[in-house]
Amino acid sequence: MRLVVRAAEVTGAERLIDITAAHVDSCLYHGEASLDFVARLVDGGAEVSVPTTLNVGAVDLLHPELNRGEPATVARGRLLMDQYRTLGARPTFTCAPYQLAGSRPGLGEQVAWGESNAIAFCNSVLGARTNRYGDFLDIAAAITGRVPDAGLHRTDARRATLVLRLADDVSAELRGSDALAPVLGLILGRRAGNGVAAIDGLPAGQSEDRLKAIAAAAASSGSVAMFHVVGSTPEAPTLEEATHGIEAPVEDVTLAELRAARDALTSDDGASLAAISLGTPHASLNELERYATLLGGRRVDSRIECLVSTGRDILAAAEARGIARRLREAGIELLVDTCSYIAPILRTAAGPVMTDSAKWAYYAPGNIGAEVVFGSTEECIDSAVAGRVIRDDGPWGAA
Repeated sequence: MRLVVRAAEVTGAERLIDITAAHVDSCLYHGEASLDFVARLVDGGAEVSVPTTLNVGAVDLLHPELNRGEPATVARGRLLMDQYRTLGARPTFTCAPYQLAGSRPGLGEQVAWGESNAIAFCNSVLGARTNRYGDFLDIAAAITGRVPDAGLHRTDARRATLVLRLADDVSAELRGSDALAPVLGLILGRRAGNGVAAIDGLPAGQSEDRLKAIAAAAASSGSVAMFHVVGSTPEAPTLEEATHGIEAPVEDVTLAELRAARDALTSDDGASLAAISLGTPHASLNELERYATLLGGRRVDSRIECLVSTGRDILAAAEARGIARRLREAGIELLVDTCSYIAPILRTAAGPVMTDSAKWAYYAPGNIGAEVVFGSTEECIDSAVAGRVIRDDGPWGAA
């Protein structure tokens, strides 16, 4: 409670409010301080007071053979994950709790979520209300069931103060493509910083998977905790409602800027390829089914490691529907509980890794030293089968 009260003082909150749920990021091992903190909670008999899901940890508990880190570090990461289960949290170990039944707060519901993409998704796509609750404030909120009445918990802070409008030179083909979402999210993060922006010019009714890609990228390149997409997110059926009727500056996003942002995500522009990483944030059931459909009975080239990250609950559903079997038969490995850009999972030490995730491309070079090729989901699947990089630059206006 001292942590929660101190956070209220820092944010200028005059009161605390109740929350209905929490998503905790502190279960990811960053060193002994992570274990020291949770040990104090466990030794004191603490338990979460609201339904609480857990973010990814440092290891895949269901497939230990995929963990390639130092044995001592793997053991500490596993212990930390177990300790948070002891506090009564649900062992979801996913960065996408919004994909789980019973873990999707409703419009206006007050929660305390950690994990950057989940925070942005929660506020933007679900319309629930959370600030950015990092280690260890997230578990403090889950135990006390209280948070400061400040920031995005309040209606006035959720107004778009910047409008990003797709310029006329962005084609209808690109606007309707899955490949646009992560790149547009990257620009959103750069432009908005830690503010709230509205995106105007996308076709209405964008899928949750596309909105997830925008959220993950914007929370990586910036500190975006909320955004609006006019015609697609619940608090922005119109641009006027997104801005609460208050005039906001409008900035164009041109095709040239989009192309440059896409190109910046690639650090190796050769044709060689070592691995493919999909599922950052964790793949939804629809995405897993889409991968299987795109493969269409084809197999991944034997020289290529193709890894898909997802949540353990989603994997169970995919197993029940036969989707997981189809993916494995095609040569794809399925990873749960962690992600391949934060832990030493990939077997291949040399050669670039291709991904459709701006978040993976943004963090992997610094975290695991990977060279990255960025492409659409279709391009990643085709490249995995061909054993070399295949990309179509046409929609991006490239020569």
